[in-house]
Amino acid sequence: MTSIPFDPLLLSVAAPLALALAIALGLPKRWVVKLAYVGFAIPALMALLVWWQFGGAPKEVHGYAFFTSYPTGLEHFGIGLKFGLNGIALPLFVLAGVVGLAAGFYAIQSGAERLKTYLLLLLVMQAGLMGMFASVDVFFFYFFHELALIPTFIMVGIWGGRDRSYAAMTMTIYLTLGAMLSLLGLIAIYVKSGANSFDIMVLRDALASRPLLETAQTHIFGLLLFGFGILVSLWPFHSWAPLGYGAAPSSAAMLHAGVLKKFGLYGLVQIALPLLPLGATHWGHGLAAVAAVGNVLVIGFVTMAQRDLKQMVGYSSVMHMGYAFLGIAVGSTMGVGGVVMLMVGHGLSVALLFLLSTSIYHRTHTFDMDVMGGLAAKAPVLAAFFVAATFASIGLPGFANFWGELPIFVALWNFSHVLTVVALTGTVVSAVYGLRAAARVFFGAQTQAFSSVCDSNPILDLSWGEKLPALVLVAALLFVGLWPRSLSTGINQALSAPPAAVASSR
Repeated sequence: MTSIPFDPLLLSVAAPLALALAIALGLPKRWVVKLAYVGFAIPALMALLVWWQFGGAPKEVHGYAFFTSYPTGLEHFGIGLKFGLNGIALPLFVLAGVVGLAAGFYAIQSGAERLKTYLLLLLVMQAGLMGMFASVDVFFFYFFHELALIPTFIMVGIWGGRDRSYAAMTMTIYLTLGAMLSLLGLIAIYVKSGANSFDIMVLRDALASRPLLETAQTHIFGLLLFGFGILVSLWPFHSWAPLGYGAAPSSAAMLHAGVLKKFGLYGLVQIALPLLPLGATHWGHGLAAVAAVGNVLVIGFVTMAQRDLKQMVGYSSVMHMGYAFLGIAVGSTMGVGGVVMLMVGHGLSVALLFLLSTSIYHRTHTFDMDVMGGLAAKAPVLAAFFVAATFASIGLPGFANFWGELPIFVALWNFSHVLTVVALTGTVVSAVYGLRAAARVFFGAQTQAFSSVCDSNPILDLSWGEKLPALVLVAALLFVGLWPRSLSTGINQALSAPPAAVASSR
């Protein structure tokens, strides 16, 4: 029980679903846009409310606040609709609400064709994202991920840009494979635990009293690592991400890259690491090597070679996932805590970069950075937002990303000096491609081709329909960057709980 007279977690899921259903049943067009604002605003407001109340809210076992349970008729199979937030889930729940608000407002102002259907799919996606991080039951954690994932394929296929059919098919193959492998791993935990429940808290208690053999932990963690890894674009299973984000409409890319992509990392941190610590130790060094060399170094250089702005943002997202995998590989409280903070910072900054990239395209009619230049003189507000987003993505102090990368590097130094040097090299690479992109697009000399475009289509600065969602994301990046304890205190408390199994006994 809390002092809030309603269930904010249920409302954050039910409100966008109800409005999506109303649109599907033929809500008059004049009401669609008005109610869509409500559908995206309610989850954001509920997220901010529980963030504000979390410190003083009563906690269930394992530190879950706002815990509620609803009958489903599946209790015989150990499945129950249970909502709650601990210190790990809370930051991601807030991230989903904030990015969803920005993406939804941007979509409403986009003037997309078949806007009613577009908003319906985004509302369904938003409901799935909120339910994913609010779920205490592993079954519904997976269910809400699939609920959010399906609209992504549809939106890429219908509203996507270049190569959208190929991108949608590639995403479907990769993400379906990753989802199936992770599902097998989750079912294996349920079966081997003997708990007869998908409840995370019950599973932790069961495996604390009767831990799995090291071999079983190794095999199950491997399933989850490869399944979740594909969903998070672990190298070399990453190719779907830049292709899909390059083709996806902006709001879909913001929600997927900013929030939905965190499903795999969250599953590893919230489920795999505490339930299968011996398996995590077994895979740790291999994962660290792949993440450092593959995601950070190789993809970093690939990102630096990009000339297409949206492709560069897509590849940079893949690269920064390497830092998160490094923190998971280390497995310490500092490293994993850095991963959670990085998920928040990366989610906000990459969503902002996709928004601004599309705003640049609407003014220049191209993503080719080689033909741009001097845009800051015509759109100074757009330039300021892009530079801020670039600084955040690099990990500049004052932004949320800094408090994710710094703990990971410190923890990684105690794990491997060599991999730390590789990871730090990645920060130089990200600074090169990020600052070079800002220089080319906004501060470089105008090319003749770009000058002719400007003469025929006068370039205006950001409209309020673009400024408002950008301001929401920048404000969140700065708030967490300047007051990291607003999230880190809860994260540290959640991570300080002992893992379910510290030694094999069966």
